[in-house]
Amino acid sequence: MTVACMVDRSTTAGQLAGLLGTWRQSRPSYRALADRIRVLILDGRLPPGTRMPSERDLALALETSRTTVTAAYAALRESRFLSSRRGAPSRTTVPPSACVPVTGAITPPSEEERHLLDIAAAALTAPPGMADAVAAASQSLPAYLGGHGYTARGVPALCELVARRYSERGLPTSPDQILITGGALQAFALTLRTFVSPGDRVLVEHPTYPNALEAIRQVPARVVPVPLGRDGWDHAMFEATLRQSAPRLAYLMPDFHNPTGLLMGDAARERVAAALARTRTLAVVDETVLDLGLDVAADAMPRPLAAYAQRGVLVIGSTSKTFWGGLGVGWLRAPASLVSRVLSARAATDLGTSILSQLTAAELLVRQEPILAGRLSALRSQRAALVAALRTYLPDWRFDVPLGGLSLWCEFAAPVSSALAVLAGQEGVRLASGPKFGTDGAFERFVRLPYTLPEADLTTAVERVAKAYARLAADYPRGHDGRPVRADERSRHSRDLTPLVT
Repeated sequence: MTVACMVDRSTTAGQLAGLLGTWRQSRPSYRALADRIRVLILDGRLPPGTRMPSERDLALALETSRTTVTAAYAALRESRFLSSRRGAPSRTTVPPSACVPVTGAITPPSEEERHLLDIAAAALTAPPGMADAVAAASQSLPAYLGGHGYTARGVPALCELVARRYSERGLPTSPDQILITGGALQAFALTLRTFVSPGDRVLVEHPTYPNALEAIRQVPARVVPVPLGRDGWDHAMFEATLRQSAPRLAYLMPDFHNPTGLLMGDAARERVAAALARTRTLAVVDETVLDLGLDVAADAMPRPLAAYAQRGVLVIGSTSKTFWGGLGVGWLRAPASLVSRVLSARAATDLGTSILSQLTAAELLVRQEPILAGRLSALRSQRAALVAALRTYLPDWRFDVPLGGLSLWCEFAAPVSSALAVLAGQEGVRLASGPKFGTDGAFERFVRLPYTLPEADLTTAVERVAKAYARLAADYPRGHDGRPVRADERSRHSRDLTPLVT
């Protein structure tokens, strides 16, 4: 499990009141308030270690009695969702009973999992035209055979194409600002190796990409999560966390965020860039799924976040989602001085990306328009099939249909995502549980469902997941603390399988 950074992160009474929304229900007010705060903690919107407002301040913000807040805090301490020391503010925690240990990374299926319908990885098969691109690249290969074959920076033709893409989007870029890598994840890992030391803090959106969390853990650095809500980025919380935790690096996905699919607007990008500049925080912006705008035309996309920053923002991209993961080609775009520093660190890992793969990537970028048109059309149909299947077989699950990207971020009533992944495997579906996308046991009420399989397979997969979820609800109900409920307790915990978010 990735370890979160226990820094002086706090939420004000006003911010917490906004997160709580309509929390009053028919049961005792203190219990309703405590239950709602538990949900926020389990969902990662109040990350572990967050300093809570005083009982008096929260009571004023909620226009309720201090007795109600005091009793709610006491209930949370009893269930170990809050920890307190005399004379110190209460902080959020996730009790061990609510945590299911998970590895951060999402890996390819093992030999034992080959028979499963795989909706754990948001990855596509190669598009039509891939073989033609490889054939064309092979025609260009002889020009490189007389050398040693190592291209630390990348094949010049590919660097020029990638630089031109950024310039056309409003971010003037020269080829010496591009470093070709073995994928976006390698570009991020190289950046971590270059600029982050063991024990440094790295800010991430919460939830975020699991393999990025794993890369941070390998440094080992300390994760500082900033909640990402249904409506997008909480800029006040983001700015406060930058000030309070002073992270060495921030990892952000403003373009069809993984796993939520959210798209950050221009005004928000400008505000984020300004906050990064004020705190002198280096940032990595992951644009891996940039091209997969299903309901947003390419010319209507926001400008790159780096276009609002004079320096200190590195951008990573890849051909893996637009074309094919088997190609193994990505890139880093940064000021030339930073590229040189990353290049020095690269010598300890590899000496360059496959020339044939780079030449193939260049051919695909030149032919991108027709290939991408077919890709987007298929994804729209697959997204519609997944949405229809969920509304048929799992009508109580909540999700927003994203404007682009590759997946839905689905929410359900009880914190049982890890158990659901296990039972889904028994039903023939490989599933990535919600906690993989967060820290310290968060997101047990969420699961990511990619729409990257054929439509019929997606429908079958959802039908099987629904069977697993029905078994889970019937056989393994859980209380708000994530603890399995004994048979003699089930009647009073039956409400835990009803929606808790209004």
